Order: sequence, then C-alpha cells, then structure tokens
Amino acid sequence: MARTALSIITPKGPYSVVSAGDLDFVFEAADDLDGNAFPCTGRELILIQNTHATDAATVTISSAPDPYGRTKDITTYALDAGEFAAFWVGKTIGWRQSDGMVYLDVAGTGTIEFAVLRPPE
Repeated sequence: MARTALSIITPKGPYSVVSAGDLDFVFEAADDLDGNAFPCTGRELILIQNTHATDAATVTISSAPDPYGRTKDITTYALDAGEFAAFWVGKTIGWRQSDGMVYLDVAGTGTIEFAVLRPPE
C-alpha cells in the first residue's frame, strides 16, 4: 500500500501581513496502517501529538542510508497521552528515502497526529 501523504505547512514570515486566522494550522491524523510520508527538502520541522486522553503510542521516523551506508532510525519513540514531540529534519542526508520522502510510522493505542512545517524560502 502507498503511504498517506502529509501536507506541508508554510508559516508566515517576519515581514508578512497577518490577518485573523493566518497563523492557524491543523494537525493531520497519522495512518497507523499504511504509514505517512512527506517530501523532504531538509528544512522540515515535524510536530507530533498524541491526542488520546489515556493511551500511549509510539512513532518511528525511518532513516535512509547515507553515502557511507549508515542508518539510524528513530524507533518507537514513546508519547504518553497528551504529549507533544518535535523533530527538525535539518538535512536530507540520512532521512530522505530513495523516492524523496520522509517516512513516519505509528503504533500503540494512542491517537497520533502530525504537522510538518517548512519555512518560506
């Protein structure tokens, strides 16, 4: 199955005209069956939230081999009920898969949601 695509959120910058609601964004539900993906430029901040009232869940961010063949997944990172986490991709090396995407997977009985922010160029 194909992974479910996550939307990229572009925050307003320091010289933007800001009107009511312009700074709002929404989290997207994780796909616990097929996983999620988004296009990697190396400038993404992944925000993660477990919205469940009582149950924990885990998130895995899959690494990709670098030019030296190394990988280091962030494996089953635990989030208790109501917790947030953030990960700055920062570079494409080691995170961008062969199809140009970053892969995210979830497990557990909690309810994980993602928001992927990429600043304007």
